[in-house]
Amino acid sequence: MNRLHKAPSDLPMIGPTRSRYRLEDQIGFVLRIAVQFHTAIFTSQMIEGLTQTQFATLSKLREVGHCSQTQLARLLVLDAATTKGVVDRLELRGLVVVGADLQDRRRRVLSLTAEGIGLVQRAEVVAARISEATLAALTAPERARLLHLLRRMTNADSDGED
Repeated sequence: MNRLHKAPSDLPMIGPTRSRYRLEDQIGFVLRIAVQFHTAIFTSQMIEGLTQTQFATLSKLREVGHCSQTQLARLLVLDAATTKGVVDRLELRGLVVVGADLQDRRRRVLSLTAEGIGLVQRAEVVAARISEATLAALTAPERARLLHLLRRMTNADSDGED
């Protein structure tokens, strides 16, 4: 064989290969598809145009009452810049009040307004239906196991058991 022509085994493969790697079997791919599935349901059903992060912010503030913006970011597992942007938008909508901490004027203390409380109470009812729709294909034990495994995988499992 001359130098101008390569043997077929020397040519790069273009097209299907017999690799054992299948994208559809990879956790990142499957998680991304699951998140897209849930996001589509959330976006189509959530009230008042709330985003997932805005809803989570309101719901966590309802749960804890009031807290610093830094503490809220930790509770939501968000970076400081994202949290500030979300809080600023919710404040503009009259859903959150931002004040200074009496002991540390640099710290921003957050709480819900009466309008914010009313909205989050209505939104949590919708969010429960969104979770139900997202998990509809699973049995109750499968749902519990999936949530447990995801929490364990992300070190967010409070009971620490298998």
